[in-house]
Amino acid sequence: MEENELIPLGPDDAFTFACNPDVPCFNECCRDLNQFLTPYDILRLKKHLNLPSPAFLERYTVTHIGPETGLPVIVLRQDAASGMTCPFVSDRGCTVYANRPSSCRIYPLARLASRSRETGELNEHYALMQEPHCKGFRGQKQQTVREWIHSQGLAEYNEMNDLMMGLIGLKVRRHPQPLDIRERHLFHLACYDLDTFRKQVFENDLLKNAPPPPGLLSAAETDDTVLLRLSLNWLQQTLFGGGA
Repeated sequence: MEENELIPLGPDDAFTFACNPDVPCFNECCRDLNQFLTPYDILRLKKHLNLPSPAFLERYTVTHIGPETGLPVIVLRQDAASGMTCPFVSDRGCTVYANRPSSCRIYPLARLASRSRETGELNEHYALMQEPHCKGFRGQKQQTVREWIHSQGLAEYNEMNDLMMGLIGLKVRRHPQPLDIRERHLFHLACYDLDTFRKQVFENDLLKNAPPPPGLLSAAETDDTVLLRLSLNWLQQTLFGGGA
């Protein structure tokens, strides 16, 4: 089997995989990666670490500009002195396991999702990344794709990440040119720096020209997930002209 070969799977197709400290390559996949973080990944991680988003971003991430979209992209910072390992890995495994990023949760699967512009229906496609260097495929534990998604707590991650993908798709269609400095700042603020965004909303009336429903605004004051939904919708309206 070739390196990085993708094997298409349906929701009820089964595969054999298990990762635990008894697997010879345990923790080896937690190094030398381009670990992209979604807005929801950052939300969960900064809450797990009890850090405000500016401190989390400064300490643990690097910002790049996506070459295709021109949008700010957040990557997990890795330390060359420690062999380019993830800052959250230990000899016993992941120290943020309950709130680990979606790309860690879904492995060894890959997911491609698209939403019909005509019907709004979500289409999901999955594939198995059976990489030769991973020894987790030698175990006996078998599960279906659907069972894996449930066991790894992926439903909420997928839902929130799909909102972000929808926003990026809207940007590509409505705003194909690169964002200017102000637009990049607003995108970074609303997607990744939620605690600063909250201050701008409730202290500086950032949403005065596009006010959300009062109940939603009230909930966003204390609920980060509601706030992220609000911020992504605000970006959609402010930068990319609204609906699909």
